[in-house]
Amino acid sequence: MNGILHAIFSTEGFFLGTLVPFLFVLTVVVFVHEMGHYLVGRWCGIGVKAFSIGFGPELIGFNDRHGTRWKLCAIPLGGYVKFVGDMNATSSQPTPEDLETLTDEERKVAFHTQAIWKRAATVVAGPLFNFLLAIVVFSVLFASYGRYVAEPMVAEVTADSPAAKAGIQPGDRFVSVDGSKVETFGDVQRLVSGRAGDTITFVMLRDGKEVTVTATPQLMEQQDALGNKVKVAVIGVVNNKELGQPRLITYTPVGAVAAAVEETGHVIERTGQFLQRFAVGREDKCQLGGPVKIADMAGKAAKLGFEWLVQLVALLSIGIGFLNLLPIPPLDGGHLLFYGVEAVIRRPVSERMMEMAYRAGLLLVLCFMGFVFWNDLFGC
Repeated sequence: MNGILHAIFSTEGFFLGTLVPFLFVLTVVVFVHEMGHYLVGRWCGIGVKAFSIGFGPELIGFNDRHGTRWKLCAIPLGGYVKFVGDMNATSSQPTPEDLETLTDEERKVAFHTQAIWKRAATVVAGPLFNFLLAIVVFSVLFASYGRYVAEPMVAEVTADSPAAKAGIQPGDRFVSVDGSKVETFGDVQRLVSGRAGDTITFVMLRDGKEVTVTATPQLMEQQDALGNKVKVAVIGVVNNKELGQPRLITYTPVGAVAAAVEETGHVIERTGQFLQRFAVGREDKCQLGGPVKIADMAGKAAKLGFEWLVQLVALLSIGIGFLNLLPIPPLDGGHLLFYGVEAVIRRPVSERMMEMAYRAGLLLVLCFMGFVFWNDLFGC
């Protein structure tokens, strides 16, 4: 019995070692996302009926003085803000019959009776708050711990690698990668790691002269900082202490924020690049995971320290924010797409067209969720 309890409740066990970190990461990301919708919606004068973390049966909750029900529900895999006039958690367009059930006071503060800009601002606030959360996390980490960087030097070239075939030599210094200037070896890795199979142009500094070469990165399986096996694109160059001269960069508070904004932008860019390549079959499907993979990563991050866990919060927050901006109903981006069409044609999209789009979008989202669950449990 003691062995079972230890396996469940110790920091190495499932409850404290995996479930609690997972719930912490997911709850923070979902709460911030929904708080974005809530705060901007309230600022725009929209009434809020419910703010929920999780779905399904309510576990605990309370009503505030504005009549909003704040609640924690049994299935902690998301959340929602239900505005006045919403007939479901996805804020889809209500029917005329649904609107007739509202009182005059409710119509004034109902979500779907507001100006387009108010609806759009409320919807986009969720993903934007996710990005802001990442910026805050990265700012604190950079201000607290700084960041190690190394000069973009080539110490070794792996035999028969893309770099060797391109003519890159030990002692070369990277100047740019496909036109993007690089200052650190990490910049090179960032610009190469997601582009397996692409022909990339490198400008190298050799003996005081710039030399231009092309190389095609190839996938290689590596272990990330959490011990997960990942496939990243490499060209086959190695840095070392002698040439790389690794150093710690420290930041002022303002500098940390600027670096955090830049880092968030890089992660958003890489996320978009990955999804674009994945859609055309150029990325490894096992790089996508669902709740099971996130729980595993949260447990591993927690064992390394709280700073690793909050870094995972930042990365997941960016991912959730980006995915929600995809123009697919019932995601936030799908709502924004409809508002954009409404602004152009100066009338709401027809109920029939909207219903068809929502059904198709919901099917697509459910298929994606099923795919990542399959990856989690059986596929990878």
